[in-house]
Amino acid sequence: MDAARAVADSLRPVDFMHRFYLPGAGRMGSSLILSGAEAHHALRVLRVRQGERLAVLDGEGNQFICEVREADRRALTLAVVERKQIPALPCAVTLAKAVTKGKTMDLAVQKATELGVHRFVPLICERTVSQVDDEGAAARVAKWQAIAIESIKQCGSAWLPKIDSPVSLEKFAAENANFELSLVGALTPEATHPRSRFENFRAKHGRLPASICLWVGPEGDFTEAEMEVMKRVGALPVSLGSLVLRSETAAIYLTSITNYEVQGCSSE
Repeated sequence: MDAARAVADSLRPVDFMHRFYLPGAGRMGSSLILSGAEAHHALRVLRVRQGERLAVLDGEGNQFICEVREADRRALTLAVVERKQIPALPCAVTLAKAVTKGKTMDLAVQKATELGVHRFVPLICERTVSQVDDEGAAARVAKWQAIAIESIKQCGSAWLPKIDSPVSLEKFAAENANFELSLVGALTPEATHPRSRFENFRAKHGRLPASICLWVGPEGDFTEAEMEVMKRVGALPVSLGSLVLRSETAAIYLTSITNYEVQGCSSE
């Protein structure tokens, strides 16, 4: 039974293999060791056994197809069968989203990771309700990082997004004004359909942008003063439709549109 299972597993496409995260795996050579929580999940939950094949991601663009050589109660020793270097997406997307309460930020991090975001920046805005001190910020970032790790394992992305500590909108704008395209979801009259912004960029430069910043506000939207700060660093207001979306929904909506317009058209 175990032999038959091993043969079936060896023929299984990567998309159907169990995936695990191992930072620094690209520097470990032809043998990898899974330990800690990843080993526990593999051994106790998924019942991975010797001879099975699985995929390992390092979050730095490497994907490893491995065979389990040894499995004890605490660790798995893996032999690398195949290594692939997955190129980064052609456009590095930064999602700068206002911090919101409860699990809404968790959802935003999860979906942004699945949509290939390069960087996630939690913004402290004037209308931010959720208070974040230094100790709380560290705990939140650790939680969001764990969510992002689980997300790349689920979706198969070889790249783990960078997750910043919460920062004020003004400070982030002052230190990050070099994006090729910057879009802010807005309810203002001058907001246009996002597609027009991509079309205008392509008409002007003859190519797609290599870096984009997406700004998403809190419940109640950005203040007029905050909109002015963003406009000074080149942010262009875009409409997210006729309905007023919750902050996490707006983040998913705008990131999805960007993924379609830029990543989905990268081969054109």
